[in-house]
Amino acid sequence: MTQAQRRIFLIRFLLREEPRHRGLQIPSDEAGQRRLLRSLMNVRPPRPIGEDFLAVQDEYLREETARNGVTDIADLTPVADGIYLWRGDITTLKCGAIVNAANSGMTGCYAPCHGCIDNAIHTYAGVRLRLACGQIMEKQGHEEPPGQAKLTPAFNLPCDYILHTVGPIVRGALTETDKMLLASCYRSCLELARRNEIGSVAFCCISTGEFRFPREEAAKIAVDTVRRHKGDTEVIFNVFSEIDYKIYQSLLGKH
Repeated sequence: MTQAQRRIFLIRFLLREEPRHRGLQIPSDEAGQRRLLRSLMNVRPPRPIGEDFLAVQDEYLREETARNGVTDIADLTPVADGIYLWRGDITTLKCGAIVNAANSGMTGCYAPCHGCIDNAIHTYAGVRLRLACGQIMEKQGHEEPPGQAKLTPAFNLPCDYILHTVGPIVRGALTETDKMLLASCYRSCLELARRNEIGSVAFCCISTGEFRFPREEAAKIAVDTVRRHKGDTEVIFNVFSEIDYKIYQSLLGKH
């Protein structure tokens, strides 16, 4: 199959699977098809799916990631001992584990084509990730509190694992509790990586998006916590915006 053929196969499968979607028309253009496929994957609940779908999905997503370009930690230059700063798409990063800034439901973002990192990670990992997260949450029996971490396979991402953590939501003025919980996110991820012998971890900017944690304060907490608790683990601070890159560059350049 070509990528176009795989995309149409996946869309048709998902449309047939859900009765309320069967009336949707498949766009003729590639951009529209990509958006529809991602939307269908985003809204799909955590449940098993056929091996025929998974085989095509896995080929499709791995080809998409390859086309986007994979960055290997081995090709990066550290800015400090065992610490890297990299600006790019975390779903294309090859390392031990990437960190997902999750919500308390822990099964991903259900808003079609939303711009959050949670949505992107679940999209390019594939539908098995949501099922794996759902099984963890079903066993846990309650929502995930801020400051902890869970581990899953990365499925179709180039990294080996995903560390899912829920950051604090800042409501009004920043509090000491907010700061403590954010530090706990970084510390919990590092501890979980160490217990599972994961040699490298890429952190996104936890809580600084829709959770409204001030960027500069969050970066200070991230850098300080990582320096205190990283041990032998290599850490990549992954940023997407120029603003965040300059903030981390300034903080890491002071040491």
